[in-house]
Amino acid sequence: MSADGIFARALGADFARLHPEMQRRFGVGVDAGYGCVGRGVMSEVRRGPWWTLPFLFIGTLRNIMFPDRGTGIPFRIDNHAYVDSLGRETVTFVRTMEIRPGRRRRFDATMIYSDRRGRIVDYLGTHQHLAVDLDLAVTEDGGLRLTSGAQRFYEGPIAFRFPMLLSGRAHLIERFDDERGCYVIDLEVHNDLLGFLFGYRGTFTCEFVDGDDVPETAKPYREERRE
Repeated sequence: MSADGIFARALGADFARLHPEMQRRFGVGVDAGYGCVGRGVMSEVRRGPWWTLPFLFIGTLRNIMFPDRGTGIPFRIDNHAYVDSLGRETVTFVRTMEIRPGRRRRFDATMIYSDRRGRIVDYLGTHQHLAVDLDLAVTEDGGLRLTSGAQRFYEGPIAFRFPMLLSGRAHLIERFDDERGCYVIDLEVHNDLLGFLFGYRGTFTCEFVDGDDVPETAKPYREERRE
């Protein structure tokens, strides 16, 4: 396991081009010794037209996407690093949104750096059934652009490349706003056939916490060996 965090390994020399606050946030790792808990407000959570609802309802079963929408939604994001049962450095990306009183939604992901693929692999949902290749780039203002690529479905003996017509491509930009002193996030998910499926945008601040304090609720129920 490398002493560098998974994002530093994926970006290489470009990691130094990130804004210093972005370097700190995406520097979360086992050897770094800290995690990151962000709290803020989603100014908008959106979804596509009615015909996209089946995709989104299915996503709620594994904390991937959801059909709710709204404005001014409080949220929390948990980024913690740990070594999983397969010996891989793993970083959690668990987003919890208080859609309204009595309705809480989660968007779960755990990420590893794959030496074989030379990139970060993002396992979506609570059971790591869906493994997604991520392409990363640094923006001119020191933000991070993330684009999802090929997707693979794994369950027991079943393994196949997931057809993009049945899934979505994520486009995310995160940056640090010096004037407001906060992080800014903007995500959109599109389906090749149906168009826009889901998205959110908002701002948050971060608390950097002890790396040994990794809540079990941030970890997946199941770990997938295949990348």
